[in-house]
Amino acid sequence: MSSPQAARARGKEGSKKRATTPNPDGSAAMTNGNADIDLDALKEKSKDVVTRQWDYKLAFAVITGLAFLTRFWGISHPDQVVFDEVHFGKFASYYLQRTYFFDVHPPFGKLLFAFAGWLVGYDGSFLFENIGDSYITNKVPYVAYRSMPALMGSLTVSTTFWIMWESGYSLPACIVSAALVLFDNAHVGQTRLILLDATLVLFMALSVLSYIRFYKLRHEPFGRKWWKWLLITGVSMSCVISTKYVGAFTFFSIGVPVVIDLWDLLDVKRRQPLSMPGFGMHLGARVLGLIVVPFLMYLFWFQVHFAILSRSGPGDDFMTPEFQETLSDNLMTQQAVNIDYFDSISMRHKETKVFLHSHADRYPLRYEDGRISSQGQQVTGYPHNDTNNLWQVMPSKALEGAGHRVKNGDLVRFRHLVTDTWLLSHDVASPSMPTNQEFSTVAKGDANGKRYNDTLFELRIENGKAGQDFKTKASHFKLVHFPTKVAMWTHPTIPPLPEWGYKQAEINGNKNILQTSNLWYAEDIQGIPADSPRLVKEERKIKSMPFLKKYVELQRAMFFHNNALTSSHPYASHPVQWPFLLRGVSFWTENDTRQQIYFLGNPVGWWFASSILAVFAGILLADQVSVRRGVDALDSRTRSRLYNSTGFFFLIWAAHYLPFYIMGRQLFLHHYLPAHLASALVAGALVEFIFNVEPNELADFTEQQIQDGRKGTSKTQSTRRRPIRERIAGQSLLVTWAASGVILAVLVWSFLYFAPLTYGNPGLDVAQVNARKWLNYDLHFAK
Repeated sequence: MSSPQAARARGKEGSKKRATTPNPDGSAAMTNGNADIDLDALKEKSKDVVTRQWDYKLAFAVITGLAFLTRFWGISHPDQVVFDEVHFGKFASYYLQRTYFFDVHPPFGKLLFAFAGWLVGYDGSFLFENIGDSYITNKVPYVAYRSMPALMGSLTVSTTFWIMWESGYSLPACIVSAALVLFDNAHVGQTRLILLDATLVLFMALSVLSYIRFYKLRHEPFGRKWWKWLLITGVSMSCVISTKYVGAFTFFSIGVPVVIDLWDLLDVKRRQPLSMPGFGMHLGARVLGLIVVPFLMYLFWFQVHFAILSRSGPGDDFMTPEFQETLSDNLMTQQAVNIDYFDSISMRHKETKVFLHSHADRYPLRYEDGRISSQGQQVTGYPHNDTNNLWQVMPSKALEGAGHRVKNGDLVRFRHLVTDTWLLSHDVASPSMPTNQEFSTVAKGDANGKRYNDTLFELRIENGKAGQDFKTKASHFKLVHFPTKVAMWTHPTIPPLPEWGYKQAEINGNKNILQTSNLWYAEDIQGIPADSPRLVKEERKIKSMPFLKKYVELQRAMFFHNNALTSSHPYASHPVQWPFLLRGVSFWTENDTRQQIYFLGNPVGWWFASSILAVFAGILLADQVSVRRGVDALDSRTRSRLYNSTGFFFLIWAAHYLPFYIMGRQLFLHHYLPAHLASALVAGALVEFIFNVEPNELADFTEQQIQDGRKGTSKTQSTRRRPIRERIAGQSLLVTWAASGVILAVLVWSFLYFAPLTYGNPGLDVAQVNARKWLNYDLHFAK
């Protein structure tokens, strides 16, 4: 056993022989002229490695074939709508019908489904209304729809193998990583249905692969291949974030090594230091390829989205009247009526759709927390149409005659018709929010006397021009209390009023008047004469709106409603449950045949990959402690691969997993799929590290490195040492193959055991269902 001093000496000697920079592929890049490389031996080794690549190619072909088999087998079953196919199949139909809809996800993934439907000549007549609806009865080409994600899921397995191959790992390591995705029930189940995750995971994997290919060309900058892989990286990342906004995690995963690489290029102590203009070229190229091009492509998909969806549809209500006027057949523009003073109107909140409502009941003297109220008449939000929703629009100053239009910027008052009281707000805390003002009504005498100012409201039409007419449906407005400058407001997150408020929504005054959640619109006018000239409809022309303005408006709506997805769901789960596969999601059931599709990963694969993540963290900690105690147990090349390549994979896992802990929206097991793929990469890399197998070294050296190296070890010495290295590597390889074989066997067994839940076929009896409830999974037909 060597002494700590000897180990330190060997470590120092190793550091002199090769200075490295962190590389995603784990290779050791030469950064000075001190590297001792036997050029003849290295060239001979490179040729030998190239001739040995047939085994990788064969494994790649077999794994790809198995991926297609597992994803496409029985894809026509069930011939019914399954789980979230009700959403994404419906969106594809809306695209084919050119009908405007709203969704919280960007359009790229949904456009692919529409493209699949268009290829087979489908007209989009089926709207996927309910889980369990028959595809056969409604003549839906659902196999064509499902084939799109199945194709992507199959290619994801191939890409996983390719990532490990390009990173220079041994064949067993490549197979283990690919098999963890290939034989994973969650990846198979999610990529056989009309869902977005197959697109998301594939392009996330392609982003990693293309960046590794780009980084391996670092010694040949600005060449054709260098630019090609840089741009492919950017395009792949753009496709990720154009599918779901969690694609931002992929940008972070790639962005960290890019920043480290640029920081290294800035180092003046490099063997060939860059000038500042040269560094600027590198920086500019990466900004162009990884930021500008992805963003322009991201915008392009929204342009396609707007160009296709030209007709009015169910998404109209989420957009402003200005946006809706760009759509043909829009009911809002067809039914809009100018509002005059003294009209009786009903008003609805844009987001919650509750009516502004009042009734004779009053606020209690004291609330549950001890605060005192005004005991004024209650003003609430009521979801149903009712006579108590009617308010008469009154001018702030006396007007003679009728026919005076209400306009943007006017000071107005509102009289509640049923109780003959007047709307007001004042400096009294609202029932549930002490920071917001109470809305109430006051009797006519006080309203026209000492409380007059409290009944004044400024009507602000959103994006309206000065003097613009106030109309039903077409004018989204904010009602701002004139004396105190608070906006009439409610929100879905506010708890409903207690029993004294009949569980209705609370209406209060919001001090932040810029929030879009302050918007209301007039639903209709009560009692307008049938022969009123205001009801005469003129032929309206479809208006245009700048693309960027439409894009910004849609982005704001998407982010708001995505964050508002906070309601409970019976199959929602927490991030802490995902790595341990503590629960899944029921996708589909059929009582007669006892068949079910239950979204669940391969338990053995998930537990193995999660354990490896913990092992990796422990290895890094142990290595750091050892080095600080003077024991250098790892050679420089192994440490470089461990920290830079495996560490890069670990970063991808953390970036795609940890941010979910700070999210407040609904979360499900499928959100872990990108992180699971990254954990599979870490697992394959650790298999190689633990058994110390000789890796595929072709990825470690480029032709440029060979040409730039300097001969320091004689060919005779290299030839003399090679048999010893090969014998040790051969023994390690046998052990690694044996361990990998055991892992594969258990993976395949577990995959097949849970396959009836993944494919929905065959149906299981009670005993078979209960036998698969390993962690008390909430499976159906367990009784």
